[in-house]
Amino acid sequence: MPEITRRKFIGAAATAAMTAALAGCSSPSQDASSSSESASTSTSTSASTSASASASTSTSTSASASASASSTSAASSGAADGPMTLVILRHGESEWNKDNLFTGWTDVDLSETGRAEAVESGRALAAEGLDFDLCYTSYLKRAIHTLNIVLDEIDRAWLPVVKAWQLNERHYGALQGLNKSETAEKYGEDQVKIWRRNYDTRPPALEEGDERDAHLQPAYRDLDPADVPMCECLEDTVARAWPYFESEILPNMRAGKRVLIAAHGNSLRSLVMQLEKLSEEEVVELNIPTGIPLVYQFDQDMNVLEKRYIGDPALIEEKVDQVANQGKAK
Repeated sequence: MPEITRRKFIGAAATAAMTAALAGCSSPSQDASSSSESASTSTSTSASTSASASASTSTSTSASASASASSTSAASSGAADGPMTLVILRHGESEWNKDNLFTGWTDVDLSETGRAEAVESGRALAAEGLDFDLCYTSYLKRAIHTLNIVLDEIDRAWLPVVKAWQLNERHYGALQGLNKSETAEKYGEDQVKIWRRNYDTRPPALEEGDERDAHLQPAYRDLDPADVPMCECLEDTVARAWPYFESEILPNMRAGKRVLIAAHGNSLRSLVMQLEKLSEEEVVELNIPTGIPLVYQFDQDMNVLEKRYIGDPALIEEKVDQVANQGKAK
């Protein structure tokens, strides 16, 4: 099906599903009595264990190879006792970012602007002299392709890359495929901001059998179905992304690995919330621009020693404002 026709079909189907789906709006606390739902959204130790176990068995052969390579390298270099370097990068503009559509787990590619942003990100990293030992990204091609372009620009295409579904974008449920501005006109800007930014309020869920359901997609065929969401709030995203970071990424950083993560607005907000110890109220106002590397240095206790975006401050501010304004009516 041609891409334009497919977008129109998905948008029409998404709009038709919204009325029924609104009845499914909830927060993690509202449906804690549902064992299947709480299994996918729990922030308890068991959720962390499940996420780590799932990651170790289903992050693709590149994850297994990377784990082996990183353990060998860590053994040769020994544990680091100096500052730890982490760079996070939100993927470049996607085709659906360009059209101002809710994307979530929909696997859309980069726009031409997004590819150019990835090129500039790589050049900025090269100009700063930043180098890496290990990279992480999600299962979604807009993040994967961003990382590939960056690695080409810094002449590090050979670096090990781990793909982890836990770094996927937040799942926007029945909103996926809808235009953000049009949705704001229909339901109000305040409601759309709640769906986009509220920490513990989920958007309307997909219905079983919806073509947007990730249970039907090959990328997630090896996951426990309970780990595949029908919608998520930011709290749910934190519950999968942060345990993965703690169990899989942080040990490599402590072993001296310089890490680059290319992921998504909300999975990165989930990490930044924990890394910077932001409150639920503070993270609601956090916006991460596309295609701008964010460099952190931490001590061994994960205290932030340095945080800085690489790029022109005026451009960074402009991109942050663009993200903040996506949910406003035209």
